[in-house]
Amino acid sequence: MARVTKKGLRIKQQKALEELSEAEMQREARAAMIQELIPLGLAAVNEELQREFEGLVGRKHARGKPMGAWGSNPGSVYLGDQKVAIEVPRVRRRATNTEVPLAMYESLQNPRVIDGLVLNRVINGISLRKYARAVTAIPETFGIKATSLSSRFKRASSKKLAQMNERDLSSYDIVAIFLDGKHFSTDHEIVVALGVTLGGEKIILGMIETSTENYAICRDFLNGLLARGLDITDPILCVIDGGKGIRKALDVVFREQAVIGRCQWHKRENVMEYLPKGRREEYRSRLQNAYDQKTEDGARKQLNAIKRDLALINQSAVNSLEEGFEETLILHKLEMFEKLGTSFKTTNCIENVNRQLGIYTDRICDWKNSHQRQRWVATALWEIEPRLRKVKGFEHLAELREAMQRYVAQKKKNLELKEAA
Repeated sequence: MARVTKKGLRIKQQKALEELSEAEMQREARAAMIQELIPLGLAAVNEELQREFEGLVGRKHARGKPMGAWGSNPGSVYLGDQKVAIEVPRVRRRATNTEVPLAMYESLQNPRVIDGLVLNRVINGISLRKYARAVTAIPETFGIKATSLSSRFKRASSKKLAQMNERDLSSYDIVAIFLDGKHFSTDHEIVVALGVTLGGEKIILGMIETSTENYAICRDFLNGLLARGLDITDPILCVIDGGKGIRKALDVVFREQAVIGRCQWHKRENVMEYLPKGRREEYRSRLQNAYDQKTEDGARKQLNAIKRDLALINQSAVNSLEEGFEETLILHKLEMFEKLGTSFKTTNCIENVNRQLGIYTDRICDWKNSHQRQRWVATALWEIEPRLRKVKGFEHLAELREAMQRYVAQKKKNLELKEAA
């Protein structure tokens, strides 16, 4: 029997957790998409029931027919594997004074499980306006027409996009923001801002499309957040992956109120790119251990030792590590690493949002235009937001705010002393 090392076991366990997490997100996204289709399917079912009802009793309850209207009863049907309440019209056979069941209603009494493959065909068919593909993938009893589906979904998703772009932010007490872009192609990227309230809740603050993380576009985006009521009276921790456009925009728009934190994971992996493959695992582990030190002095001591050793291998790796070096230690500087390192030392919070967003959008390969792309992203973000959990360590966010206030005040004082000298 092959011997399993501790390291190998850890790797297997981590892989299993990642697969479990991915499976959970897939299930959630599948349920959300089915839920998105339910109002359309329900409207089609009601239309079909009404058509069958009128076929039996006649429009406006025509006289002289053997069937007549007999009020209605509350009932339910299955759309996919979701049970939905509806009002069912009743038909009476006049000769025997007995009820005539509606065939359409009876056919919808059993659940029809929509598997992942079918669901993907439906969503992709809608997105690409290939309605024949979508309609054949939906159970025939839905009776959805391509034209009504197109107009309804377009109206609904356009409304979601408007809500996202115009959302009033004045009621949210934001203590931290994660900023990151999701690529849709070589030339198209959507930057999403994820806010964290003082109570730990995650809020989608907004999104903007850009060809790159361009400074001017990011600047306008941040100014737009302020115009919609984002309060930066108190400093805000801004966690980024190192994009220069976002970094510069934060300096210009939020100024000293932006306490910049660089993602330690991105920094570590950027350094790895400069090293021989045979040395990467060693230095990846060393960098991780250094950043995991509880104090700034402890982390800085180990990182400086790593820089000295890296200089013997590749000076470019040293340059990469030094770029944004101080910002990777921001939680240590604030003395909050032990309490909030899990949530704020990387951009994982926003990347998790982007992964969930990808479940909705990654299989769409033919975006017709920017408006379509933004409508779909906004609709997906509204679906994702209610499922986002509070950040770990949220009970320490008030301490984080106080630490940032002291940090910003000290920076201002140091600058004044420097200018005076």
